[in-house]
Amino acid sequence: LPPAEAEALVRALQGCELRDIGGQGWLRQHEYVEKLNMHGILSVSAGQEQLLTELLVTHAKIPVLIGELISVEIWKHKIFPVLCRLQDFKPRSTFPIYLVLHHEASIINLLETVFFHKEICESAEDSVLDLIDYCHRKLTLLAAGSTKAPAAVPVPPQELQKQAEVMEFEISLKALSVLRFITDQVDSLPLSALTRMLNTHNLPCLLVELVEHCPWSCWEAGKLRKFENGTWHVVPPEDQVKMTKLDGQVWLALLNLLLSPECQRKYRFDGFNKSQLLKLRAFLTDVLIDQLPNLGEMQRFLSYLAVTEPAPPKKEFILEQVPVIWDHILKKNSGKWEAIAKHQVKHAFSPTEEELNLQAHRWAQTYSLDMMEALAWAVSTLAPDKPRCRVCGAEAAKRCSRCRNEWYCTRACQIQHWQKHKPACNLMA
Repeated sequence: LPPAEAEALVRALQGCELRDIGGQGWLRQHEYVEKLNMHGILSVSAGQEQLLTELLVTHAKIPVLIGELISVEIWKHKIFPVLCRLQDFKPRSTFPIYLVLHHEASIINLLETVFFHKEICESAEDSVLDLIDYCHRKLTLLAAGSTKAPAAVPVPPQELQKQAEVMEFEISLKALSVLRFITDQVDSLPLSALTRMLNTHNLPCLLVELVEHCPWSCWEAGKLRKFENGTWHVVPPEDQVKMTKLDGQVWLALLNLLLSPECQRKYRFDGFNKSQLLKLRAFLTDVLIDQLPNLGEMQRFLSYLAVTEPAPPKKEFILEQVPVIWDHILKKNSGKWEAIAKHQVKHAFSPTEEELNLQAHRWAQTYSLDMMEALAWAVSTLAPDKPRCRVCGAEAAKRCSRCRNEWYCTRACQIQHWQKHKPACNLMA
């Protein structure tokens, strides 16, 4: 997108009422988010995401996106099931409902793209508490395997329900990445955010569950399959011990939460938590540590933890902030779920043939062939088997000698990117 158009789209982002989801105004908002999402992917592939980051910070739109993310999540849990049970709900097309389901995936993907930057995390302000709660809900479902399980009660649009289940799994994986980026900033997060991650939700133990059960890998017919880059694929025997990006996200989040002095001071290392954390020692093999050398520091920490009894955190009287978006939406719409569903059936999800054609035309323009080709190229540049320069996207033959994680085509590109790459490099090297 040209800078002026990107700024116009960011300026136009705004929250919508739960009742208005699926309506014309909401569809425009979804179109804006989708265009920014695609722009973000293309910008990252070219190493030019700074403009989008600055726009979102300058116009204070991260809290707006988080509010919309939670609003659609509540819609999926409260309105969608009621909608599917309505006897008079026989849509000509399920596409308008699919757009609502897809909206959550678009927002979390956009947040994953930009939350790598410290200024984005800081611009979330109080809403970062709501985002932490959101990520906790998704990771809890992921650890429990609920994101893969079929619905207990079949609903009329079977294909739509199946799509929703697949999307829920991928959304949960995106939430894992967002959470890891939040933990990267533990030193600058509000005290309430740290307390919420460590004690309210006990995220270290939840991450241990993910290490143990690894929902993105499974054995099928004697072959190991892993979920990477949006698809399940069979892993050849020589790559079975190779750490995936998702594995790395979990371990980096654990490193951030367990080795930070402030986190160690606030976390309760009681009997249960200690026993759960010590399970990690079985996974910290030499092969794994060779791939992420910082895990050697965690191995030493766990060995120390096994033979000591850390002092309990000091009881401090502090006033803590609490997340408000989820509770505000629930209280505002409590007891109105069926009424909202009937209103949306009549005004949003039963379009005429002319309205469907108009929507199809608009989305055909958004997802033009040129745009899809550009996105496919961008994704290919980010794929691990085709190294591309982190700055310009050209084929890369040089690699960061410290962390072995970033690729560059020339020394000049590496120098240009160093200030952005330095914090992550110091962590992984």
